[in-house]
Amino acid sequence: MKIRSFIYPSKKADRYLQKIINRAEEFPKKIEKEVKKIGDKVKKEGDKALVEYTYKFDGVLFKPREFKVGKEEIEKAYKNISSELLSAIKLAIEKVKKFHLKCLPQSWFMDEDSEIVLGQMIKPVEIAGLYIPGGKGGETPLISTAIMTAVPAKIAGVEKIVMVSPPRKDKSLNSALLVAANEAGVDEIYKIGGPWSIFGLAYGTETLPKVDIICGPGNIYVTIAKRLVSSFVGIDIVAGPSEVLIIADETANSEFITWDLLAQAEHDPMSLAILITTSKKIAIEVKKLIPQALKKGFRSEITKEALLKRGSIIIVKDLNTAFLLANLIAPEHLEIMIKDPMEYLPLVKNAGAVFLGAYTPEAMGDYIAGPNHVLPTMGFARFTSSLSAEKFLKKINFLKYSPSALKKEAKKVIILAETENLLSHAEAVRIRLKK
Repeated sequence: MKIRSFIYPSKKADRYLQKIINRAEEFPKKIEKEVKKIGDKVKKEGDKALVEYTYKFDGVLFKPREFKVGKEEIEKAYKNISSELLSAIKLAIEKVKKFHLKCLPQSWFMDEDSEIVLGQMIKPVEIAGLYIPGGKGGETPLISTAIMTAVPAKIAGVEKIVMVSPPRKDKSLNSALLVAANEAGVDEIYKIGGPWSIFGLAYGTETLPKVDIICGPGNIYVTIAKRLVSSFVGIDIVAGPSEVLIIADETANSEFITWDLLAQAEHDPMSLAILITTSKKIAIEVKKLIPQALKKGFRSEITKEALLKRGSIIIVKDLNTAFLLANLIAPEHLEIMIKDPMEYLPLVKNAGAVFLGAYTPEAMGDYIAGPNHVLPTMGFARFTSSLSAEKFLKKINFLKYSPSALKKEAKKVIILAETENLLSHAEAVRIRLKK
């Protein structure tokens, strides 16, 4: 296969870039209607609907009590994985915890002459719901996502962390996924997936607890379900297919670039994989290497489809132009493979996460580096950030006035309230002046 390539500026490049920049299109109305119908049924029928949809779409028939993972299943899972895998899981949790502790906001207060006390309390939500995709038949259990969602929730102090994930045909979940969730601090695990699990967490059923926030990625059906419940329960982000944009100069390694593009494209047929380079030589080499790499057969059908639909190589005149285009695209992952990446880091305005240098592949961020891999896609990096402990926290402002402090500022408050024609507001202050 041949990945498309452009020289920028050109009319062809402009047409492609406009389509990519405006990729946050509305969700198909037909799918949204289907998902809403599922939500209405779950709200009305609870567990009965969860059983029905799990059988219909996952081909597994549960009794409601079988949804919850028992202690014995978790103990068995530890016996099913290698010590090397357990060690990797524990290291990933340790590094994610260390990074996210640095991002934790603190409660504060200020005392103005002992007469006015102002401040902000930081409080966690009480119950968090985590959605962890499992892939078709549980073939791609995202153990890393269990870590990336559960650890920040735990650091935030969430009282109860509930995880849902699609079951396999034998009514089980992947052993590594169970171990990762348990090690990361998940309190309850349920073998339920799809949009019906999102509605179950949002509304609560006889089996699933009602949560305060739902985090974690999913397919378009899960994403639409999260968007539909976002008016009455918190969500992390409305995320689309995975994305990588690589900026490279003549010093870059073409093989590294090739495999980083393929690593992102293998996620989903709609994944975005773009190389922007100042070097025609690099562009030609990568274009030749991609078909060779695909012959290895690593999820090649998915990868090919993604590259054909949304993959590209763009040749630009200089690095300033490359960063200009990158900021317009606002990718989920931005890799900078140039001679001095730190020098150009200040030019980055819009990106979910930035990977600097030839030896920082996006895969390191996915698993073990520490920063979160739940990131904004579809250009939403223009205005939002990665998942963090802060997402599971609420900021509650507080204030206290002494009688003399109230008297000092009362007239100003009264005139503001009267100007807005909110006379009871003014009177609520004025009456205190008489005491």
